Amino acid sequence: MEFKENNKNIEEFNLLYDSVGWGSYDSKITKKALDNTFYSISVYDNNQIIGYGRIIGDTICFLYIQDIMVMPEYQGKKIGTLVMNKLLEKVKEIKKENPDLRVYVGASKDREKFYEKFGFVKRTDAGLGYGMILIDE
Repeated sequence: MEFKENNKNIEEFNLLYDSVGWGSYDSKITKKALDNTFYSISVYDNNQIIGYGRIIGDTICFLYIQDIMVMPEYQGKKIGTLVMNKLLEKVKEIKKENPDLRVYVGASKDREKFYEKFGFVKRTDAGLGYGMILIDE
């Protein structure tokens, strides 16, 4: 397996996004999202992308771990764990500058247990209230 940092390959991102059932974005939207990503890690097997994750945010006070994706045929083989560990290494670097850094994750439904292994808790369990999302009607 090979890792690449800060890869901005639109086609690979959209391929993974679609493979995990999230659809895909228009290439222009994906390009802007990747350009605005603070840090990302891509995982390859025989030059084929098989996993990905990224960090977005203001880079010092608030970070969000997003888009942890693993090709379906590679799920259950600890690829997502490798991605999370790489992202959390970056988080540790930033915490040296600001120990009060807040790191959030947007867990997909029924995937919360995966993130709990890394120390994430529900906002309510941390006394921070509910997380919310804006839905246009």
